[in-house]
Amino acid sequence: MIKVALLHFCFEDYTIELANSLVKYVDLTLIHPERISRICSKALDSNIRVISFKKPRMRDPGNFLSMVNMMNIIKDIQPDVLHVQETNDPWYDWTLLLNKMPPLVTTIHDIFPHPGDKMNAFGSKYTKRISFYRSQQLIVHTHQLKKILIEQFRIPQERVNVLPHGELGSLYQRRGSQDIQPREPFTLLFFGRIFPYKGLKYLLEAMPLIAESIPEVKLIIAGRGDNIKQYFPNGYDEKRYEIINDFIPLEEVGNLFQRSTVTILPYIESSQSGVAALSYGMGTLVVASDVGGLSEIVHDKEDGLLVPPCDVRALADAIICLLSDRDLQQRMQTAARVRCQQDLNWLNIAAKTAEIYHREININIS
Repeated sequence: MIKVALLHFCFEDYTIELANSLVKYVDLTLIHPERISRICSKALDSNIRVISFKKPRMRDPGNFLSMVNMMNIIKDIQPDVLHVQETNDPWYDWTLLLNKMPPLVTTIHDIFPHPGDKMNAFGSKYTKRISFYRSQQLIVHTHQLKKILIEQFRIPQERVNVLPHGELGSLYQRRGSQDIQPREPFTLLFFGRIFPYKGLKYLLEAMPLIAESIPEVKLIIAGRGDNIKQYFPNGYDEKRYEIINDFIPLEEVGNLFQRSTVTILPYIESSQSGVAALSYGMGTLVVASDVGGLSEIVHDKEDGLLVPPCDVRALADAIICLLSDRDLQQRMQTAARVRCQQDLNWLNIAAKTAEIYHREININIS
C-alpha cells in the first residue's frame, strides 16, 4: 500500500470526505494547521494519522518557522506521494518553489480569484501558479478548468485530471442534530459567502416576480461577506426573507438545507460549487446560472435547472417552474440521489485519486 501525505490549509469539508475514503486505498497521513485540526477532528476516520503544526496569521513572519516545521513533518513521513489541496497561501507557494518535494499531486479548486472576493491573501493570485508547474499531477473539478490550465498556462494535458467535487450532504448530516427538519415547500436558500460574483442582487430582483405566481415563497439568505443592508436599503419583509448575515455553525448548516426546497446559485462567475455538492447530498434541488463549471455540476433538466446569468426573468421562471411541480421535484431529487451514489460518491472519487497516485509513482520509477 502506497504511503500518502495529504496536506491542506483550507477546503476542510472536501478534505475530510476525501481522506475518509482515501484511507481505504492508501496508507494516509493528514497534515494541517492546528486551527483546522479542531474543525476536522470529530469528522475524521480513526484510521487516519493526523499531524498538525502551528500556523500564524498570514502577515506574521512566524510563518517562516511554520513552513520549516511543515517541511520537517513531510520529510519525517517520507511519503510516496504528497497530495496538497490548493492553499491560497504565498508562504506555502514560496516553500514549494525553494524546496525539493516528494512526487506532488495538487488539487486546484479555483484557478483565478472570484470577482469581489476579499478573502484571498495578497499576492496569492500569482504565487499559487507555482503549484501549477511544480506538481507532477493536477486535479480539477471541471473540464472547463482543465481547458484553462492547458490553454492559458500551457500545462500538458496528460498532467491535468478531472474529478468531480463529491457530495457533502453526508458530512453535514453526521454533523447536524438528529432532528429531521420538515421540508418547507416554498422556501429557497441562498447559502455561502456573499460577494458580488454570487449574484444575490439578481435573485432579489427575481423575488417579486416569483411572488406574483407563488405568494408563499420565502428566501433564506445565510452567510458572511458583504453587508447585507446594502441589498435592502429600505428594510425587508421578515415574512418573505430570513437573513443570517454571519458565520453559520457547522451543526446548523444541514438544517438550512433540510428546510429548503431549492438552493439558488445565481452566480455571474463560477469554477465549481461546493454549495451544489452539499445541496445534492441533502436532497435539496438546485437552480443555477449556466456559467463556468456549473453546467458540469448541475445537469440541466435532469437533477437541476440552469438559466442564463444575470437574466432575472429566466431565473424567476425556473424557480416558479420547480416550486409549482411536485412531480418534477421528485424526479430531480431521484436523479440527484443516483449521482450521489455514482460520480459524486467519495469512494469512487478516492479510487480514481489513488489511480493518479499509482500512475505518478510508476512514471517516476520508469
